[in-house]
Amino acid sequence: MPDKLLGRIGDFLQSRRPWYELPKLLSMPRLIEIRNQLRRENLHDTEEPAFVKHEIPPDLDRAVREGRSIDGSYNDLNYPAMGCANRRFGRNFALEHTFPDTANLMIPSPRVVSRELMTRDQFQPATILNLLAAAWIQFMVHDWFVHKRSSPKEGVDIPLAPGDDWSDGKMRIPRSVPDPAPAGSTRPPAYANSNSHWWDGSQIYGSDAVVAAKLRTGEGGTLKLEATKLLPIDPETGVHLTGFSDNWWIGLAMLHTMFTREHNFLCGLLAKEHRSWTDAQLFAKAKLINSALMAKIHTVEWTPAILPHPVIEVGMHANWYGLAGDELQDVFTFLNDDEILGGIVGSKHDHHAAPYSLTEEFVSVYRLHPLIPDRLLFRKLSSDAAIETIELPAMAGRHTPGVASRISMTDLFYSFGRAHPGAITLHNYPKHLQNLTRDDGEHLDLAAVDIYRDRERGVPRYNQFRRLIHKDPVKSFEELTDNVVWREQIRKVYNNDLEKVDLMTGLFAEPLPPGFGFSETAFRVFVLMASRRLKSDRFFTDDYRAELYTEFGLHYIRENSMLSVLKRHYPDLAPALQGVDNAFKPWRAAGSGGVHGTPSLG
Repeated sequence: MPDKLLGRIGDFLQSRRPWYELPKLLSMPRLIEIRNQLRRENLHDTEEPAFVKHEIPPDLDRAVREGRSIDGSYNDLNYPAMGCANRRFGRNFALEHTFPDTANLMIPSPRVVSRELMTRDQFQPATILNLLAAAWIQFMVHDWFVHKRSSPKEGVDIPLAPGDDWSDGKMRIPRSVPDPAPAGSTRPPAYANSNSHWWDGSQIYGSDAVVAAKLRTGEGGTLKLEATKLLPIDPETGVHLTGFSDNWWIGLAMLHTMFTREHNFLCGLLAKEHRSWTDAQLFAKAKLINSALMAKIHTVEWTPAILPHPVIEVGMHANWYGLAGDELQDVFTFLNDDEILGGIVGSKHDHHAAPYSLTEEFVSVYRLHPLIPDRLLFRKLSSDAAIETIELPAMAGRHTPGVASRISMTDLFYSFGRAHPGAITLHNYPKHLQNLTRDDGEHLDLAAVDIYRDRERGVPRYNQFRRLIHKDPVKSFEELTDNVVWREQIRKVYNNDLEKVDLMTGLFAEPLPPGFGFSETAFRVFVLMASRRLKSDRFFTDDYRAELYTEFGLHYIRENSMLSVLKRHYPDLAPALQGVDNAFKPWRAAGSGGVHGTPSLG
């Protein structure tokens, strides 16, 4: 009833006044109705053939019923392959809108878009956040998705404009590899996700059996760590051994290390309570709890930090806890059946209009590379004194383990807590990522690749994207951005054709509502998919219960946060966190009386 009632109020509030400008009590119902409309109209399946319902075998292995599988299979017991590794990305738009515009894949050249609109002239900091917020979202993205790529030899050449200083003479990038389609298919190309689609900590645990086996000690459910409490180094890659190590840098190494330690800590606590449990039982239960804790941190801490709008803070809290809060739910357990009052977590699972998957449009709105600085000043926690300044390439790839071994984890986390990420806007793309040489020798402009990937995968350009996400298209370059200089640059790059403006360009140019760290257009996909990642997952809905998590596990998730995890594993950080209410906001300077951050060197 509350959902329907709020939806009717939201319908009543339909007007030219956007939801974020309404009073708080009116904006919440409007936002809920936006989400409900997106659930009805913006979830589309790409699987060929479609999933077929299976009866649940009465003798199904208990471990399959009660724990997360390696590859994400059997999350939905009636549809075992739904959301597992190597299943297709879905779409947020009807499939007829997702064919790639092959005639215009290079118009304008992605490299021109990168050079003229993305290049960081001067580092623009996001002062409401610390750099952990940037590392965190990459940490999460690596749990969610990765596309299969061709070899560079089978790739595509990005056109270079006259006078381009690209050192190779040409820029060849791999293509996205489409999932094989059945004979006679008339659908647009679809792509498989090498990761599990579920929110299951696969960046820590791996999404395939071979990787997962390499990570485990085989004793007490634990994952491998060196005596130094750092991740071991993979001799094959030269970077740390973990579930997913692509695009590795020191920010990822820190979070992977800490949550590997958190997993092992949980194993120790569980072993004390359940002395008869095997290695496999301890591992499965710690994974279940650790994955849920990471999802909670993202929902109620990271998201309100980057979107510090009061309605979003209430909405994200309601996604996890419900509007009624924990205390009322403990007394009135029936509230858990209603996701508005009782929260999505613990409610009945629902896939809404399509089988669960992550979507290509979800991937596109998570192109947040401007958050990353080109260089960073590392500091001592004990005194705030400078240790060294490191350029991004020198703390990435095979250089990462060296940084982790010579600068303590305590000082690394302190340095990130004191620095700001970049603002998500035009002319703030990391220069090092526009001239990136990977460990395997591949040389590319990642901003140009980002632009090309959306076009290649049939993600609509900015104005069409807005139409399909139920927003009015912008009618002029003046409406697109309030920056006069950018306006003329965009007009020139896109030859005065507003409909050609790429999604990423529009998202970075769009004026932001108060309290937003990224565009409201992108937020439409976030508000849909943030709920969907919880609502479709039985381990956050029907099976979020003591029989699977244990009473200890549910209590642990409820009582812990990013702040408590940091203090548990790196207790010396406590003074820097004093008075900080969110771990992704700027931390205290050593020896200071206030709470503030400093820009990284950009």
